[in-house]
Amino acid sequence: MVRKNQLPQFPNDYLNEKAEEYDSSKWMERNQKRSTILSIQYLFDEKLIGQDKFGIEMGDSFLLLDLGCGTGFSSEVLLENGFHVIGIDILLDMILKAREKRKSLKKRKKFEIILADINFLPIRTNIIDHIISISSYNFITHGNENFGVKAKLLGNTAAYLNEILKNRGRIIIEFYPKDDHELDIFTKSFTNNGFEGFMVKNNPKQKAGQTFLLLKKI
Repeated sequence: MVRKNQLPQFPNDYLNEKAEEYDSSKWMERNQKRSTILSIQYLFDEKLIGQDKFGIEMGDSFLLLDLGCGTGFSSEVLLENGFHVIGIDILLDMILKAREKRKSLKKRKKFEIILADINFLPIRTNIIDHIISISSYNFITHGNENFGVKAKLLGNTAAYLNEILKNRGRIIIEFYPKDDHELDIFTKSFTNNGFEGFMVKNNPKQKAGQTFLLLKKI
């Protein structure tokens, strides 16, 4: 079982009985939902929206892509806040938990769940209003330690996220870069592929730990 202040190991901490432990952890649920609420607030941050803020309200029924939805903690919060949600995850054990959870949700008709790789999304271009990813974006480079390979993979993924977003589409990514070097690779993958924005950390001087990337399509 993943403990507090300990980052999960992908994919082992999300498979088989670990998926059950993850889904039944009250600490994990609180942590994921707290980060999702923060991400929704950041999605409508005036500094991020800028001159595009006219006509954009938090209550609008946007279609959101939940990248790395896991067992559905983040998707639940998004649904409760009025969004239509497409949850994406690559791990079947996590998706099965999310699908089981979906059956008891009042707004389940607004919640679609897809087993897919974030790097190869089965999503048409220009249909997603906004994207949120909670504690999962680190894992899209899993198994690739070569700098060039990682940079190319991240760049291709960011470019496709740009394509599936509508105009004025925004992305909030909450993740845990291990150091400034990794943070720089992830950030540049977006700024080099049609996004602009900024980051938020609890401590501006921190080298690693929880980081939010606030991005919008340009």
